[in-house]
Amino acid sequence: MTRRVVITGVGLVTAIGTGREQFWAALLAGKSGISPVTSFDTSPLPSHIGAEIRTFDPAKYVNRQPAENPGRASQLAVAAARLALEDAKLELPTNRYVAGVSMGTTSGEPLFVESYNNARQAGGLEAVPADILPKYPCSVIPDNIAIEFELRGPCLMFPTACAAGNYAIGFGADLIRSGRADVMLTGGADAFSRITYWGFSRLGAIASETCRPFDRKRDGMVPGEGAAVLVLEPLDAAMARNANIYAEVKGYGLSCDAHHMTAAHPEGDGAIRAMQRAVRDSDVQLGEVDYISAHGTGTPANDRVESIAARKLFGERAKKIPMSSIKSMLGHTMGAASAIEAAACALALHTGWVPPTMNFTEADEDSELDHVPMQARKTDPRLILNNAYAFGGHNASLCLRRWEG
Repeated sequence: MTRRVVITGVGLVTAIGTGREQFWAALLAGKSGISPVTSFDTSPLPSHIGAEIRTFDPAKYVNRQPAENPGRASQLAVAAARLALEDAKLELPTNRYVAGVSMGTTSGEPLFVESYNNARQAGGLEAVPADILPKYPCSVIPDNIAIEFELRGPCLMFPTACAAGNYAIGFGADLIRSGRADVMLTGGADAFSRITYWGFSRLGAIASETCRPFDRKRDGMVPGEGAAVLVLEPLDAAMARNANIYAEVKGYGLSCDAHHMTAAHPEGDGAIRAMQRAVRDSDVQLGEVDYISAHGTGTPANDRVESIAARKLFGERAKKIPMSSIKSMLGHTMGAASAIEAAACALALHTGWVPPTMNFTEADEDSELDHVPMQARKTDPRLILNNAYAFGGHNASLCLRRWEG
């Protein structure tokens, strides 16, 4: 049995807005969520900017356990899941064994690791609260969603770093296609943390002023946080309940550079293979792709390789395919990034608008592509590739198509 899979609900918690409407309006307006870090002291570091979510009350979304019990990434994920279900206007099936969760993350719950370290430094091992370590592993993020909504179907976490959201959405779609699930809540979540921030700072990867993907003056990424959850259903079930369909999940492609733990393959080998496999899995033609949601971190090396991959795969046509990076506004939300970008792709297909790459004023010689600079554009896309690349050479491309009934 092979079933078509559609997106019927979109839930988001980001630095530029919470919920589908607020997020989309801010994204098209080019609103930035990047500002000086307030979560911890960055004075010893050369960079001091991040994309933090300033106002978030987990008590509004976490109901089946004390709101403070899950870690921040789980709180964001549960909030995004609740917003997605509300947006889908979906009554979960009585048989909760056919409803599941598939999420991605980079760090799991690093704030608990920080708490563990602080307690142990202050008072030794016996000072560490007994309940800290069970709350840290990556698996707690989908677990907490499953607990909140009593979902007893497949429950999976993909810790494939910054490509994890696409992995999770693709696998969730596979479960529905094959009949192993009837509803999947899929996406990604990561929380802002000192561990992540200091790690990227030690790598020299954080921008000095802001995130400017593909721009000649780009000098780094900006760490952020957030969560996105998409409700996936079989097409026939969505149509039977007259659901609002944002887009169809056509297919996805995965690859590994097998080259270096932090550096992408210099000729974009893995990125090209992921895009090719996504197109092949979707049973469409390369020439049908009419918008590319770029990984676009703003680091010189990453953007250069992504540009090379696009040019090699699409040839001269690459200069005519709109491509933008919303990390210019959201920062890099790690394991949530490609899930948030997939939500943006679904909304682009649904509304006809594609978001801009902000802070883009001048392309360099490696980035001579159609970058949608500074302003959203009405292009009415029909087929989108959402690209995500991660440490370890993980590459994941997701193919979404406009639903036209």
